[in-house]
Amino acid sequence: MLFNNPPLTPSLQQKGDNRMAYVGRFAPSPTGPLHFGSLLTAVASYCDAKAQQGQWFVRIEDTDIPRIYPGSEQHILECLEAFQLYPDAEIIFQKDRLDLYEAVIDQLHVAGQVYACACTRKMLGSNHIYAGTCRNLSLAFEQQAIRVKVEDQSICFQDRLQGQHCSNLKEDLGDFVLKRRDGIINYQLAVVVDDYLQGITHVVRGADLLDNTERQIWLAQLLGYPTLSYMHLPLAMNAQGQKLSKQNLAQALDPKQAPELLQQALLALHQPAVALDRPEIMLQQAVAQWNTDLIPHSIELEGHFL
Repeated sequence: MLFNNPPLTPSLQQKGDNRMAYVGRFAPSPTGPLHFGSLLTAVASYCDAKAQQGQWFVRIEDTDIPRIYPGSEQHILECLEAFQLYPDAEIIFQKDRLDLYEAVIDQLHVAGQVYACACTRKMLGSNHIYAGTCRNLSLAFEQQAIRVKVEDQSICFQDRLQGQHCSNLKEDLGDFVLKRRDGIINYQLAVVVDDYLQGITHVVRGADLLDNTERQIWLAQLLGYPTLSYMHLPLAMNAQGQKLSKQNLAQALDPKQAPELLQQALLALHQPAVALDRPEIMLQQAVAQWNTDLIPHSIELEGHFL
């Protein structure tokens, strides 16, 4: 097998560490096979990193173990091999790093920045902004959800495609969960910790994750992590006007069609055409003429995709 699981990172890096000018990543979750929307992110993140002489990593975001779809991790690896998208370091699997995330929660607990929450989904109802019901109850942490405190302040960032994006932490987001009651580490925590530990400087991902960014910036600030650069790509939509996703039964990538699919992905991103060839050759040409100014500055791509 080309990709091997690396050992756990022994300790958290220290503030002020030296970082490369550009380190990017592709971070799929194995809740289903990769689809064309996933390919857009993989190709864009790879080309953006390589066009700036940077490094490109792959991370499997599999902390939600009950939702792992059988065979999806293998499909991810097969697709990376078929599309010749070779990372510059061994692939990280988040389910093997749970002790790191727990250590960060302990760090935040000592600093008084998190608290235990006994509220259930039924109690919360349809309100997506948490009202802080348990914030001052000092509940024991065992078998409870863990939330991080936010302040009444706005966080803004300049997205490379979507422009300025702002949210008021208290009014728009509320105290958010870092660890669920069933013990599952939340995406928001794992992604922030691993972006830091891997030295990520630039994040290229789908616009469906745009509204998560202020949460992640806030958490990174609490932990003293560097600020990242973000580029949220327009989403590929199906004929029903839904984004391509595993939940919407998007068609799985066929590794045997790698050259044709790679060509389609580059055209969908409005990049100059590349000759149909081995994926490695096509990627070299794509990197040489990569131009983010050509990518639509929108939430959705025009047209329908499978």
